[in-house]
Amino acid sequence: MAPYESDETTAASEADGPSAGRRRATRYIVPVAVTGVAAATIGLVPALASSGSPDLPKISAEQVVQNIAESDTEQLSGTVRINTDLGLPDLGGLESGLFSGAARGADGGDGSAADPSARLTELATGTHTLRVAADGPDRQKLSLLQDAAEYSVIHNGKDVWGYDSRSNEVYHSTTAEPAEPEDVPATPKDFAEEALKAADDTTSVTVDGTARVAGRDAYKLLIEPKQSGTTVGAISIAVDAKTWTPLKFTLTPASGGAAVLDVGFTQVSFARPAASTFDFTPPEGAKVTEEGEAGHDAPGASRDGGFGDFGKGFGKGLEPGTEGGSADGPQTIGEGWNAIAVLDTGGEGVPSGDEVGGQFGGFLDSLGDKVDGKFGSGTVFKTRLINALITDDGKVYVGAVTEEALVKAADSQG
Repeated sequence: MAPYESDETTAASEADGPSAGRRRATRYIVPVAVTGVAAATIGLVPALASSGSPDLPKISAEQVVQNIAESDTEQLSGTVRINTDLGLPDLGGLESGLFSGAARGADGGDGSAADPSARLTELATGTHTLRVAADGPDRQKLSLLQDAAEYSVIHNGKDVWGYDSRSNEVYHSTTAEPAEPEDVPATPKDFAEEALKAADDTTSVTVDGTARVAGRDAYKLLIEPKQSGTTVGAISIAVDAKTWTPLKFTLTPASGGAAVLDVGFTQVSFARPAASTFDFTPPEGAKVTEEGEAGHDAPGASRDGGFGDFGKGFGKGLEPGTEGGSADGPQTIGEGWNAIAVLDTGGEGVPSGDEVGGQFGGFLDSLGDKVDGKFGSGTVFKTRLINALITDDGKVYVGAVTEEALVKAADSQG
């Protein structure tokens, strides 16, 4: 891990080749996918609710990070509150239909109200309360609490279940073999490690005082980009002073104002959850959709077991990139926090709201700004964190950078 800035401040007072049909589909889905990239940051699930600044021994940022890496926490349970303010427009419920449609896939599968890839996108906006539990690499449970209803994703051995109590629908997938521990984000530690991958020479990492989170003493790590042009202002992670488990994650934008993401435990226990916590049998009369019946792979489970891809993908929204690219991924322009991914959809850019019409047309117009440059013309879709430029010839430039940085990147490729 690249260098850390020294920390002298821990005082309590300082706390805080596609077919034509697929090309057409891409034109409509990409703006929604951009929103999904921003939602991906939510996967860093450790945190919230803090009060007080306990008097703890002074410690370096490097030692805190090392302690997180060496933490052996595998069992926990608790309540997490997530508040997300990406600056998205009020869609009046339209987003649920958009994400559900995208989850069904281009093949027109029936989908399922219990499909995690559709339901967990709800965390992209607003305030939500979750119950979480983990018992090692083979057992995890996450429940999204709603008015008179609950949605749960349960991983128990080879089985992954999604259950929506409101519709009484179940989504089920199985893994070919037991999950490997390194593939499964069994604890909040795994998510925080994704953010800490940002700690290279483009990043400042310091200890920024102490805090009380969910009744526990914690150190606060402050991660700040050294580069200009990124939309990320700072990331604060509160780390339990005894177990070294991340308890609080807050991301503030470079533009200032309220946090983009404030996620945290309001209650937490490090005792082993009861084995029955991870038991699940479809209720009588429930509609059960098996993996593949909805026309795509299981979204919650990686092909090699457990919640591997589910968790790993969430961390990528904050992880700085490196310049280059490969046959397996998009080209990358820039480095660190200013990295911009470049994709060629083979499409024809983004239709205007007038072309699309209806609610979806209004949705596109509310998100997008028309821009011009040496590259030609295109549309910039913005949140307070992730921005994307989609050119009229179907290229996509996306990153946690400003609109100006996206246009400059596109001009450099023109």
